[in-house]
Amino acid sequence: MTAETPAAARTARRTRSTSESTIELELNLDGTGQSHIDTSVPFFDHLLTAFAKHSLTDLTVRASGDIHIDAHHTVEDVAIVLGQAIREALGDKSGISRYGDALVPLDEALVQAVVDISGRPYLVHEGEPAGYEHHLIGGHFTGSLVRHVFEAIAYNAALTVHVRVISGRDPHHIAEAEFKAFARAFRQAKSLDPLVLGVPSTKGAL
Repeated sequence: MTAETPAAARTARRTRSTSESTIELELNLDGTGQSHIDTSVPFFDHLLTAFAKHSLTDLTVRASGDIHIDAHHTVEDVAIVLGQAIREALGDKSGISRYGDALVPLDEALVQAVVDISGRPYLVHEGEPAGYEHHLIGGHFTGSLVRHVFEAIAYNAALTVHVRVISGRDPHHIAEAEFKAFARAFRQAKSLDPLVLGVPSTKGAL
């Protein structure tokens, strides 16, 4: 890419409105990790802030929903829109590294994440301790929502994602380590590699 032909901005802006939630989201894949997050689910705000910071993605999210019933609808819809925005911002994926992996600790928790910007949605998620899905974290966020978020992002962004919890006891630490590991792996996968010409696939498309 020469000075005369600058790289296209890898940005997206998406909205989603249903009877259960209203979402407005903006992102820049080539940002510095700045974020402004308000989903009305505080622990989810914390996780998305960690994702933005460690993936070097600028992210703004404004969401409201029926959290008086459950956080599930709002969290799911934000994850859907985030996945859609990632897919849009990646464009034709020309010049990307494509693959990323990370091993991230948070005190006693240790999580491995691997991302392939493959164009094929797939999630392998394993290793959370028995009963983790029933833990209530931060008053609104249940442990089961962690996997659900990764499912929604992987499907809507067309990513292959493997997340493996190697160790962990504290539910907060486990969830945060999962999001940070995913963020670091995604950061590597979305990065532009000057040695890559075109789309990094023998098929010529991702």
